[in-house]
Amino acid sequence: MKITPQIVKPVLVGVALFVLLPFPPAMAGGDESAALRLTLSEAVRTALRNNDELKAEMNARFAKQDDIGLSRSYLLPRVSLEERYLRTNSPAYAFMTKLGQERIGSADFVPESLNHPAAISDFQTALAFEQPLFLRKASIGLEMSKLEAAAADEALYRKKEEVAFGVLQAYLMVGTAGAYTEVTQKALEDALEHQRLAQARYEAGLGLYSDILRAATAVAEARQRQVSAAKNHAVAKRMLGLATGSAEMVDVAQRPPDLPLRSLEDYRQQALARKDLKAMELRRANSGNGIRLAEAGYFPSLGLGGSYQLNDHNTPLGGEGDGWQLSAFLRWELFDGTRRSHERSKAKHQSLEAEAQLEGMKKRVSFQVEEAWLRVDEARKNLELARESLKTAEEGSRLVRVRYEGALSPIVDLLGAQVSFDHARVNLVARENDYKLAVAQMSYASGTILRELQVEEP
Repeated sequence: MKITPQIVKPVLVGVALFVLLPFPPAMAGGDESAALRLTLSEAVRTALRNNDELKAEMNARFAKQDDIGLSRSYLLPRVSLEERYLRTNSPAYAFMTKLGQERIGSADFVPESLNHPAAISDFQTALAFEQPLFLRKASIGLEMSKLEAAAADEALYRKKEEVAFGVLQAYLMVGTAGAYTEVTQKALEDALEHQRLAQARYEAGLGLYSDILRAATAVAEARQRQVSAAKNHAVAKRMLGLATGSAEMVDVAQRPPDLPLRSLEDYRQQALARKDLKAMELRRANSGNGIRLAEAGYFPSLGLGGSYQLNDHNTPLGGEGDGWQLSAFLRWELFDGTRRSHERSKAKHQSLEAEAQLEGMKKRVSFQVEEAWLRVDEARKNLELARESLKTAEEGSRLVRVRYEGALSPIVDLLGAQVSFDHARVNLVARENDYKLAVAQMSYASGTILRELQVEEP
C-alpha cells in the first residue's frame, strides 16, 4: 500500500497527542509534597537520634558499662538472710538444736533422753556476710571490664561516623536524582522543539513524514526517561528517610555543602586516631589482661565471714536462742586437672590473635586512606573532563540544529547530536556526585567526617 498524506496525518496527530499530553500524577510516582525537608546537618542529627542500628550499638555500649558493675560486685561484701526449718529425732542434732534454742535442762542429760530423744522442730534465722580481702581474678576482671567499656565507647563513635556517612550518601543521592530529573526535563523540552521544527519543515514542504515520526519517537523516549528519573528520585527520598530512622520520604532542603579537602599527609595522621582503630588497640591491651586473668587461678583467695543466728522451736524469725560467729578463710586450689594451664595457653593465643588483627587493621586503614585519595583525584579529573564534554556537546548540538534548519543535515544527525548532548548533561551530574562522594569517603576513611560536617554529638 502506498503511504499518502491522507494516511500519515491521522497517525501523526495520534502520536503527537500521546507524547504531548501530560501524564497523570499517579504515573509520576505519587504525591511527594508532604515529604519532610531537612538540611544535611539536620538529617545527620536526626539519624544520630533515631537510627535503629545506632540504637542497637548504644545499648551494646550500655551493656559493657553494666559489666563494670558486675565485675566490681565480686569485690564487695555479700550479705544474705536465710530462714530454715528443721525437724529431727537424731540424737546429735536434737541435742544441738535444743542447745541452740537455749532450752537445755537437767532432764536432757538422762541417757534415755540423749539416746532416744523425741522429735524436735527448729526455725533457724541467719544473717550472714562474706567479704573478700584478696581475690585476684575479680580485680583483673574489673580492669578488663573498664577497658572493654572504653573500647565500646570508641566503637560507638565509629558507628556514629558510619551512620553520618550513610546519611551523606543518601543525601547526595537525593540531590543527584533531583538533578537527573531536571536534566530529563531539559531533554524533553529539546525533543519537543525538534518535533516542532520537523513539523514546521514538513508543512513548508522541506521535510519528510519520517522526520516527524522520528522526532515523535524521541519525545516519547524522553518522557520515558523522565518517568524513570521521577521514580529514582522518589526511591532516593525513601532511602534518605531510612538512613535517618524514618519510614517516610525525606527530601533535601539545600544542596549539600562542599567538604574541605586537605593534604594526604594530614589525612594519614588523622587516620591513626580513627575510633575503630582505638577500640582495637584497647581490645589488644585487654587480651594481655586475659593472660593475667588465667594466671590468677594459681593464686589463693582470702576473705572474712560471719553470721548472726536465731533459733526457735515454735515461731519463724523467733529468738529463743541466739549466737554469732566470725571467721577468716583462705582458699587455694592445688590441683584442677590442668584446667588453668590450658586457660593460660588459650589466653596467650588469643592475645597473639588480637595483635595480628590490630596490625591487619592498621594496614587496612592505611589502604583505605590511600584508595580514597586516589578516588578523589580520579573524580576531580573526570569532573573537569565532563564539563569540557558538555561544552563541546552543547556547541555540536547547536551547530547541527542550525544545519538542519537550513536543510543541510538530516534529522538523524540532529537526533544523534541531541543524544550526545543529553548524555553529556547526565554525565556531568554523575561526575559532580562522584566527586562529592569521593571527598566524603576521604573524610570517613580518615575518621574526621563528624567534625567536618560540624555535627555535635547528641
